[in-house]
Amino acid sequence: MDSSPQSALQQMATLDPATQATILRQYALTTEAFQHLLGHWRVVGRPNQQAPSGAWRTWLLLAGRGFGKTRAGAEWVVQQVRGGAQRIALVAPTTADARDVMVEGESGLLAVCRTAGQRPNYVPSQRRVTWPNGARATTYSADEPDRLRGPQHDAAWCDELASWRYEEAWTNLALGLRLGNDPRTVVTTTPKPHKLLRSILESRDTVVTRGTTYDNRLNLPTAFLATITRQYEGTRLGRQELYAELLEDTVGALWTRELLDASRVRTHPALRRVVVAVDPAVTNNPHSDETGIIVCGLGDDGHAYVLEDASLRTSPDAWARVVVRAYHAHKADRIIAEANNGGDLVELVIRTVDRDVPYHAVRASRGKIARAEPVAALYEQNRVHHVGMFATLEDQLTSYVPDSQGSPDRLDALVWGLTELVIAQNEWLVL
Repeated sequence: MDSSPQSALQQMATLDPATQATILRQYALTTEAFQHLLGHWRVVGRPNQQAPSGAWRTWLLLAGRGFGKTRAGAEWVVQQVRGGAQRIALVAPTTADARDVMVEGESGLLAVCRTAGQRPNYVPSQRRVTWPNGARATTYSADEPDRLRGPQHDAAWCDELASWRYEEAWTNLALGLRLGNDPRTVVTTTPKPHKLLRSILESRDTVVTRGTTYDNRLNLPTAFLATITRQYEGTRLGRQELYAELLEDTVGALWTRELLDASRVRTHPALRRVVVAVDPAVTNNPHSDETGIIVCGLGDDGHAYVLEDASLRTSPDAWARVVVRAYHAHKADRIIAEANNGGDLVELVIRTVDRDVPYHAVRASRGKIARAEPVAALYEQNRVHHVGMFATLEDQLTSYVPDSQGSPDRLDALVWGLTELVIAQNEWLVL
């Protein structure tokens, strides 16, 4: 058994009752006392899950997937409530993330508040969690930064900040942290090369804790650990997602973080055209490639705007429904889909959902890098803008090089969309 008190308790909690009873007798500890210990976060939480001491304003917890960031954030919020905090902001990338992870998740607020008489009440329609002592936490989506303009708080928990689309969410939150004597924020996130994340890291008011996926191995399924080790150990993605390394730009990639940050805007002008570009996956299993689905528009100013990344890994019928939904939601003019692998079946599956959508098949006659170079040049000319942040797409853009493994589905879809809107119209590229 692991020698640390936290690990020993966690391991004991997984044993059968008879074995637990035998061990407890050896240490003259009652079952009731053992259960009481398990209820105290400072006893069972690992040291790198505990809030640091000192006069910090922001605690940045950078950790790999499965580390236990959500549990650490939720337990910190509960500690703030017990310490007298009355107005707490819970900010996630989307409204669904705030509800499903921060509040109702397996390690969210409702799950960690087990003590009778101290359990909060959650009213989803009000986006509010209320404790018996009157303290309340309100959920916010970073996709709607203006909702944070005005409300005041004395504590905040920000989850997966590296996936937030708008920096204004952080700015507006910070301006509203003005209640109480010591307003503080905890940020729990897997790191990505993100301008906002870097600025928080560099702030002298920030204290940083780091952790890896393997720190929480006692609480993770063996099959999960075996799978992620097999797929990601030793890879660049593994360094980021498992070991929480903040990676810099890949040498040889056509896009850089600086280039993408310079392209970012909050809104777009009136659009002349909008297309939904699709790079379809040709198989449907847990190891299949994603289907890249990117929505792009051409503005009245002659610049192109990336409006949505709806890419996902799912069945053909399901991704076709997402494509058609995006077509109607953005009032698009056409669906563009690569047909090299799926051929006419790609059009068929889309028309099964909506037979009347305008559709155009494109076929690649040149390599991915050759097709992507003119599109990257548009970014360098400041003629393409991302409306908000698209974290996974941008990860792919800044890491793909000719010898990269896997298919850059989002990148491919983006290239097809921007080629249709800008390059093909100017006959700059022959496909």
